[in-house]
Amino acid sequence: QVQLVESGGGLVQAGGSLRLSCAASGRTFSSYCMGWFRQAPGKEREFVAAINWSGSYTYYADSVKGRFTISRVNAKNTVYLQMNSLKLEDTAVYYCAAVQNWLSPRSSWSPEGMDYWGKGTLVTVSS
Repeated sequence: QVQLVESGGGLVQAGGSLRLSCAASGRTFSSYCMGWFRQAPGKEREFVAAINWSGSYTYYADSVKGRFTISRVNAKNTVYLQMNSLKLEDTAVYYCAAVQNWLSPRSSWSPEGMDYWGKGTLVTVSS
């Protein structure tokens, strides 16, 4: 069992930055691949970024590539999402998720494939 708790959301102006954190419980964090998803009002949950067990492989959605960076520190049981150059359309609830197997290709990273979820943190980008 893995419990995930997101933090770091808030209100930011367009063009600004935020760093989200996801803290995991348990001693097996390093055996899980981690993903970030987001859900905007009235829309389906969508994939944002993923990272494998060691951090050596990452995937990004095209909409965030070059602006967002996913990373992890296994010693701290934490995965991060650094978000730069934020846009209005980045407004959403951001969720972290865990899955034991690395999913390939990128299109395999769907909400249905995740094993565990956090409760989310709201990011609001204003003009």
